[in-house]
Amino acid sequence: MQIAQDLIQKEQEIAPYAYTQAGGVADYLAIPTSIAELTALLDWAKHESLPVHVFGRLSNLVVRSGGLRGLVILTTELKAVQQENNQLLAQAGCDIIWLAALARDKSLTGLEWSAGIPGSVGGAVFMNAGAYGGQADMVVSSVLAVMPDLSLKTFTKDELEFGYRHSVFQENGGVIVQATFDLAPGDQQAIQEKMDQVNLARANKQPLSCPSNGSVFKRPTGYFAGKLIMDAGLQGTRVGGVEVSKKHAGFMVNMDQGTGNDYEDLIHLVQEKVFEEYHVRLEPEVRILGDR
Repeated sequence: MQIAQDLIQKEQEIAPYAYTQAGGVADYLAIPTSIAELTALLDWAKHESLPVHVFGRLSNLVVRSGGLRGLVILTTELKAVQQENNQLLAQAGCDIIWLAALARDKSLTGLEWSAGIPGSVGGAVFMNAGAYGGQADMVVSSVLAVMPDLSLKTFTKDELEFGYRHSVFQENGGVIVQATFDLAPGDQQAIQEKMDQVNLARANKQPLSCPSNGSVFKRPTGYFAGKLIMDAGLQGTRVGGVEVSKKHAGFMVNMDQGTGNDYEDLIHLVQEKVFEEYHVRLEPEVRILGDR
């Protein structure tokens, strides 16, 4: 497959693209504008024997300060959406917030829970994102992905293996390029009211004014991660420029030019302290990648 070499940038800082505003340098970085370009990039990396990392908005990710080896592909320009009756077929780079607003404009209900999630369609599917009583697996009926052999495969609902913050793409090496959302006709005003409630709850509880990854830890069985962290007296604890939020203990915020290593070290510190205090092991919801 032919690829325009100016599509591939060498030695690019990851931080400007990340919600945390942290992260080292990628050996190569590319932002394809079509599925064909993305497939060609995967083919080029395969030919060059390079590892590949595919991200959307980098909103659930910590990239260590040493950066990422190989090729980083950002899907943010893959954002076309088609409507088929009550379905929205959205490419992986669509902001899930924008898709929720589009569904509202089309009087389709089912995505209100995602009105404040700062991620992409691909990321939401990959992590089975959820909030405020909703989750990707409640509305996603199929997914189109580029497989490691560069073939396109459509995954049915049963093949997606959705679980808590899990999908089959965490194991099979497939790159999500499009998802089909099964929605239902609804009243536009009622949909907007639900979205307003979600956004108000976020604004009241979450530290939205500082760079962060959102909720850092998965919910441990029988507990709430944020409450355990708060009860352990860890709010305001800082490593480098990254701090456990004083507003919501489940968040870590970049207060002063924090690095990916700061995030990781603070995550480990919180895990250790909570385990010492409550014998509960907190498992990160965010992915931690790259070299130290």
